[in-house]
Amino acid sequence: MTGRIFDIRRFSTHDGSGIRTTIFLKGCPLRCVWCQNPEGLSYEKRPLWFQNRCIGCGICLDLSRDLGVSQRENRIHLDISRKEDWEEIIDACPGTALQMDSRDLTVEETLEEALKDKIFFEQGGGITVSGGEPFLQPEFLKALLIALKERHVNTAVETSLHAPLPTLKSVLPYLDTIYADFKIYDAAAHQQHTGVTNETIRENLRYLLTSPDYQNRVIIRTPMIPGYTTGSDNIAQIARFITSLYPDVSYEILNYNPLAAGKYDLVDRTYCFTENPKLYTPVQMEAFARIARKNGVKRLILDS
Repeated sequence: MTGRIFDIRRFSTHDGSGIRTTIFLKGCPLRCVWCQNPEGLSYEKRPLWFQNRCIGCGICLDLSRDLGVSQRENRIHLDISRKEDWEEIIDACPGTALQMDSRDLTVEETLEEALKDKIFFEQGGGITVSGGEPFLQPEFLKALLIALKERHVNTAVETSLHAPLPTLKSVLPYLDTIYADFKIYDAAAHQQHTGVTNETIRENLRYLLTSPDYQNRVIIRTPMIPGYTTGSDNIAQIARFITSLYPDVSYEILNYNPLAAGKYDLVDRTYCFTENPKLYTPVQMEAFARIARKNGVKRLILDS
């Protein structure tokens, strides 16, 4: 069994408690217009071109046999619909400017890399599986988590919760923490801006937050995306919904991440902002927090 992984990030302090290693699984059923990891949206593997590594040698252009590689305005453009020997072209690049966007690794290969920092996990850290959407590769996710628990490693997952409930239930026993996004309360707006309805997400939240076994392992998150999730009504409705299910629910308000914008050129996608917004100030984040508290949230986490 293999999993398709597009990144393994060591020494992370934002994906759970302590110092962690975060494993990013490829593929996601959502298409959020502000996606923070656009390179992880499609499950299909594809080549990427990194301009800062390119030495302008032209070898990739010479090896292209079906116009999959072209050059315009001093930039290399990759047409992944063309029939090219991408592995040959990538291997020939002397500056490593061309790379595949992901790797297929077995559980054992993943563990070998992820457990290099196990010494830090003994001080409260662990492994977080993110994406993409981890539950889109459920068999690999479950096998990986079982192997980690056998090694007494703290485990967490970052998920949109857009997954079948039976799939969710099969994995939950091997998770110490579930970070679950609830981005937009209004069903029509959720469909418009993420590409899917939030009905499945609500059903899964209802299961998790009414289950004594899991309600204290769950942290609900809303990223503050300017103009999309930051409306006072959206925050208030989410707060009222999750506290109606479990009054002591943990709710995290995440600051906007301006770094995602730089990834969109890599995967030929268009970002939702023509002018990239800035991080919200601590004062602005506190204003969002007051809305959540006013609408019932007692256990609030503020990422400022």
